[in-house]
Amino acid sequence: MKPIFLFLPLAAALALAAPAAESAAERVKNTVVLDANSVANLRLETAVAEPRVFEETIFALGRVEPRHGAIAVLSSRIPGRVVELSAHLGDVVAADEELVRVESRQAGDPPSVVTLRAPQAGTVTDCEIHLGDPIEPDRHLLEITDLTSVEAVARVPEHEAGRIRVGTMARIRLAAYPDEVFTGELVRFATAADPASGTLAAHFHLPNPDGRLRPGLRAEFAIVVSSRPEVLAVPRAAVQGEGAGPRFVFTKDFELANAYLRCPVVLGATNDGFIEIVSGLFPGDEVVTVGAYSLVFAGGGTASLKEALDAAHGHEHAADGSELPNGAVAADSDHGHDHGHAHGDSGHPRHPETPWQIATGVLAVACIVLFATRRRHA
Repeated sequence: MKPIFLFLPLAAALALAAPAAESAAERVKNTVVLDANSVANLRLETAVAEPRVFEETIFALGRVEPRHGAIAVLSSRIPGRVVELSAHLGDVVAADEELVRVESRQAGDPPSVVTLRAPQAGTVTDCEIHLGDPIEPDRHLLEITDLTSVEAVARVPEHEAGRIRVGTMARIRLAAYPDEVFTGELVRFATAADPASGTLAAHFHLPNPDGRLRPGLRAEFAIVVSSRPEVLAVPRAAVQGEGAGPRFVFTKDFELANAYLRCPVVLGATNDGFIEIVSGLFPGDEVVTVGAYSLVFAGGGTASLKEALDAAHGHEHAADGSELPNGAVAADSDHGHDHGHAHGDSGHPRHPETPWQIATGVLAVACIVLFATRRRHA
């Protein structure tokens, strides 16, 4: 009967060595270690992954428009010509302020002059006349718009419109002010959908006390339709990967300075600012936001994992970053190279540096015992 039991230690050693070696190789592959200058050049910024109230949003495009009833028109009750004009396009006027003087065409010496005043306070958004122009009672002379509040009108896709109700809030970003987020409340829908675009206009009320929001400005909407508490999420800029490929983030190493680990993640819902993380991260992990895309092409970085661990711990590590047994020296270190030349084979014994070397040793011992057993039986 063959001593099959002699192969059991070998099998166990190989079973342990394979995943350990694979894990070490993955660690080296997925860790980017930079020097201080590289970090500064990449301008890396991080954010903490933490549970938050996660809002599901609908994306839509639109523009700023005057609110309903905010436009007033100035006209003359008599025909004549403009003899005085004190308001121009873009001027802000007060209610009842004198804006235009019209000389009547009726006979008189001198002809009678009629003063036209602002019907409301606001901004002159249209001016159709010049000094000396002839005018008629049916002609609009000036248009005055009250811009203390405006409406941001979103073109919501028809299949999403049923999820929105009056009173729904939206985060609104304007191309004119890219670093600001405005909050608007839905006040009404259009009476009919646009058959050409398949959208329904949704009007959101926006306060505009300083008058910066002008009609016609382009807007992007994140319309909030639901929210969930305690959802682990990270900024959208942190997640890398495209299409159907795997998605991942870079997390800051909690121990090593300027080291970043590539972590695969499973994603959930997405809104205008954050992405839900289903698995792959823990609360408190620092993820790279600004500069994360650059780390994808950083490869192994500008320093090795071994060098970073040696500096952090004050002793040598294996090339894959694993701990060495007491007294052992890394194979590729300068100390080990000089030591071998100075003492030759009679120097301090070398310890195994990888799980595969352990497996090789076990295999050699098993072969010797097997050979000796067969000789004895023979």
